[in-house]
Amino acid sequence: MKVTVITAGKNHDADMKLAIEDFSKRIEKYYPFNWQILSTKQYNVAAEQKKYESGIILAQLTKDDFVVLLDERGKNISSPEVAALIEQCGNTSKKKMVFIIGGAYGVEQVVFDRANLVWSLSKLVFPHMLVRLILAEQLYRACTIIRNEKYHHL
Repeated sequence: MKVTVITAGKNHDADMKLAIEDFSKRIEKYYPFNWQILSTKQYNVAAEQKKYESGIILAQLTKDDFVVLLDERGKNISSPEVAALIEQCGNTSKKKMVFIIGGAYGVEQVVFDRANLVWSLSKLVFPHMLVRLILAEQLYRACTIIRNEKYHHL
């Protein structure tokens, strides 16, 4: 199974880039992994920005992808539950698991509707680049939980 993160916006911020790349390389030891950072146009109206970004995100998906949308209004799940979800997707022969981080204004309802799960990292709202780092770390943590390795302490 391949794991992909789709995000709208700029490339990784220089301050976060090394840490994100470190966790990305670690994840690649378990699953083929990549980031799809979709460059976007800038609109003056938030609704137009959301609509445009939602369209380019949806264009990257196939009907068979298992899609997890990150949103602060989503379901709170623990690190072991994330691991179980990833393992379940792998065990059910899913070809690709996709995590979506929307743009600064979020995504339209059509993206929520396409998602198999809406996941909240926290009820707090984080800067976009920090979400990328937290997600990368949690995906790596999930991989180590699946393999019963020592990174995650229960």
